[in-house]
Amino acid sequence: MQQPNVDQQIKSQQPKALKVLAEVISYVFHPIFMPLAMSVVLWKLEPSVYAPFVATIKLWLVSIALSTLFLPLFTIFLMRQLDFLSSYKMPTTRDRIGPLLAMMILYFWISHVFNSIQGVIVPLSLKVLFLGNFWGLIAVFIVNIFTKISMHTAVAGGMIGIIIVLMMTSPGNMVIPLFVAIIIAGIMGTARMILGAHQRGDIWLGYIIGIVVQLGAYIYMR
Repeated sequence: MQQPNVDQQIKSQQPKALKVLAEVISYVFHPIFMPLAMSVVLWKLEPSVYAPFVATIKLWLVSIALSTLFLPLFTIFLMRQLDFLSSYKMPTTRDRIGPLLAMMILYFWISHVFNSIQGVIVPLSLKVLFLGNFWGLIAVFIVNIFTKISMHTAVAGGMIGIIIVLMMTSPGNMVIPLFVAIIIAGIMGTARMILGAHQRGDIWLGYIIGIVVQLGAYIYMR
């Protein structure tokens, strides 16, 4: 399907320094890095919950990095070399189809692993995070057929959603983490607007999907 028109006028009106900063933010908070980063954040926010798993947490993080970072990057590299992608930035909805399908498979695998490890009880927050991420990829893939939804804000919404889940399940005070998550999510969305990468509706739709899938995964898992 043809890519919808993006708000390039916003980008053209921004100072060059601001656009460079927005590019840096978009790379630092790129969706491909966030699942691993959020796994570490959950570990640090719930130290008492994760304490029984100290011996295995590093192995879990290696598995997460392999499934959500290294293999997706390698897949995207291969697709670009084979000319399945017009650019590593995947500027069109068509460019996103292959990578999204590959990531759905990888995220399904890591979610399945955390839900079926024999003899080990994985923390609920980690299982919710990756089930929500898998559902989020499915939702993004479907919406991507019609419009270029922001994957950055979908991940940002997921970050807010999983913190809301912690507020309902964790004994710790999650008000400050939620506030920080909202600020980071706002910065990510603003950066995408400055770059003219998406229309406003696509940015807000990303937030909504990210939050909804995490809350839905929690309701399903509890």
